[in-house]
Amino acid sequence: MSGTATGFTVNGTVMHAPAPGEIEVLPDALVLVDGDGTIDAVLTAGHPGYARARTSARNSGTLRQLKEGQYLLPGLVDLHIHAPQFPQIGKALHLPLADWLQQHTFPLEARYGDVAFAERIYASLVDTLLANGTTTALYFATVHIGSSKRLAELCLEKGQRGLVGKVAMDNLDECPDFYRDASTEAGLAETRALIDHVWSLPGNGHGLVRPVVTPRFIPSCTDAMLEGLGAIAAEHGCHVQTHCSESDWEHGYVIARHGKRDTESLEDFGLLGRRSVLAHANFIDDGDMDIIKGCGSGIAHCPLSNYYFSNAVFPLRRALEKRLHVGLGTDISGGPHPSLLESCRHVINASRVLEDGVDAASPAGGRGVAGSHVDFMEAFWLATAGGGQALDLPVGVIAKGFLFDAILVDATVTDSNLMVFDDLDTAEDVFQKIVYTASRNNVRKVWVHGKLVVDKDGKPGAVHS
Repeated sequence: MSGTATGFTVNGTVMHAPAPGEIEVLPDALVLVDGDGTIDAVLTAGHPGYARARTSARNSGTLRQLKEGQYLLPGLVDLHIHAPQFPQIGKALHLPLADWLQQHTFPLEARYGDVAFAERIYASLVDTLLANGTTTALYFATVHIGSSKRLAELCLEKGQRGLVGKVAMDNLDECPDFYRDASTEAGLAETRALIDHVWSLPGNGHGLVRPVVTPRFIPSCTDAMLEGLGAIAAEHGCHVQTHCSESDWEHGYVIARHGKRDTESLEDFGLLGRRSVLAHANFIDDGDMDIIKGCGSGIAHCPLSNYYFSNAVFPLRRALEKRLHVGLGTDISGGPHPSLLESCRHVINASRVLEDGVDAASPAGGRGVAGSHVDFMEAFWLATAGGGQALDLPVGVIAKGFLFDAILVDATVTDSNLMVFDDLDTAEDVFQKIVYTASRNNVRKVWVHGKLVVDKDGKPGAVHS
């Protein structure tokens, strides 16, 4: 489903988080979307051009009217997804990371040399994420070039803004013999091949789908691979993704091997830049943060999988205070849920755990790290505008000049945990309830780049593009 929509106007209540700790609710707003899928204007009822714009859209048949109890929000931006691990979601999370990888994850990922197998899983994954409101997804694929290409093609066909990377793994000491690149040279050549393939896809002129340079993490790659990938990233100006200081083992491994920390090594290899996204980063300190900020790189915060596999909580508040680019990741399948709204809830919980502490045997004042908590406003910002900022893409906000990636959340559907009481809940209360309680069933429509890609109602007269 490539391409963009013709121009149209959405009329209804708009909710978004344009800055950390700030929400904006615009009742009865007009969102004017041009023919290229970009927001041309957002007009509130008091704007002098509001009535004229609404009448013009109605007369031309391009007015899309939201009903009472429906809300327009920015599409969700997921900064960390292991696409091949989708069949493993909700399994084996009781295991330590090394056992989880060796016994379950690597054997599963090795199967993606079969493109038919990959297509079945990847198609289901993209459909699932879109149905949950994820309009932008940053994907780790596998070492296999064929199935990595197919993932990029599926994103384009289904209309998701996808960033896809063929994973690089060539270190014989750390990668299983049944799952790794055939050689350093092969891994680099196939990374280049994926970049060329993605940019040559018919219908991808707007860059809806983008290639990503993807060293799995430093331990899985030789220095020659890391140097080569850094050169490719510089040559093509494309995005970079990797894991950074995720666990005690990985953090210590890099120091032992390179005599420096993850961020320093990645910077030296040319892998930190404005379009780099570092997953987890639990063990970074203020010096690491300064390096990340200086390079303009982003961080994918994955709160639940950090519990499971890192036994740590990312210092989010400190990163936000330093004005780092931070967004959220589900970390499928280290995270057992495909909804980024679930990640919003986990990020709030993680921040409270870090602030308050949990060991009842310790004194109340000494259990946590004071000043660590975030609230629903910051969590939603991370899942939308923060993710867009980290990727250096104009998404995540409903405002002039941003791409129209949006979701329609319906609080009136049956079989929903989102309960709104008109006499008790303000519009801001509804926003908070969406973050805490909305689910896949509440996400009724999804637009990406102005194109309607999910319509769960599909009835005559329903909102459409």
